[in-house]
Amino acid sequence: MSDTAGWPSTPLDAAEKAFVMLAEAPTHVPFDARGCEGLPSKILPLDELRQLLLAPATGEAVRDGVWRELVIRSRRDGPAWRVAAVGMALPGLRRRAGMLAAGWRGDTHDLDSELLLGFMERLRSIDLDERRICGRLIDAGVRAARALRDTDSDALLIRGCSASSLWPIRPWDHPDLVLARAVAAAVLDREEARLIAETRLEHGTLVQVAAELGISQQTASQWRARAEQRLKKAIDDGELAFVALRPRRRQPHRGNANRGVGQLLGTRSGAEAVLGAPQKALVGKSSDRKAAGGRALGIVATPA
Repeated sequence: MSDTAGWPSTPLDAAEKAFVMLAEAPTHVPFDARGCEGLPSKILPLDELRQLLLAPATGEAVRDGVWRELVIRSRRDGPAWRVAAVGMALPGLRRRAGMLAAGWRGDTHDLDSELLLGFMERLRSIDLDERRICGRLIDAGVRAARALRDTDSDALLIRGCSASSLWPIRPWDHPDLVLARAVAAAVLDREEARLIAETRLEHGTLVQVAAELGISQQTASQWRARAEQRLKKAIDDGELAFVALRPRRRQPHRGNANRGVGQLLGTRSGAEAVLGAPQKALVGKSSDRKAAGGRALGIVATPA
């Protein structure tokens, strides 16, 4: 049977598959939340923990406490915990991947790979004393993907001498493309476009997105209102009618769709090796409180 048979071909889907394998038996690496304020006092499966961290009722301090532990484990206890960290952040990574792909006519797998690679590289160096740990990890991934996109793509503002010289691009087509053109034309900045996309198009809440951006809900609401006013005026005035995103010629070295997760998750056997090999080492490890610099939050591994 082929090593890749039934295995996701896209980087983000491969990361999700590996995360599910990690959260379920026989690997079953859970999070010990007993005694952790803001979380249920029990051993939590990683997928359940992820849902709790996404809930609006979960405070930023709780999220950062969990993420400090995840980062410590990813540095100390091997590849399985890097998979766990990526999997915990996948909802946010997918949202940003969608925005990065807006207007991109190349292979989005390359952008997704760079997004994951930037995230994983930042795991090694992020300051655990600062707030908004997950958001800053995702931001690092976005910067890596944006660097690839900016290298491989030109965002050209095309203007005709008259209305008859060039057919305009419809400003009423896909909303993500409208936002991408607004950014290219400097009508919106990237954070404003993200705020509109995640709260208007993807049904995210202002509380969630504001927390990811490191601002208050009130500030996020004000940003969005002003940005939407500018966007509406730009559309009404035809400012976005001749904005196009045109790809450059593909660069030959960008071909590995799973580069972001590394060769660890590119195939089923690779993922199984990553998730299975650390099983013994994970059992009984205690949390490194000094490295965390935070309150007592523990992750334990339970053998099958």
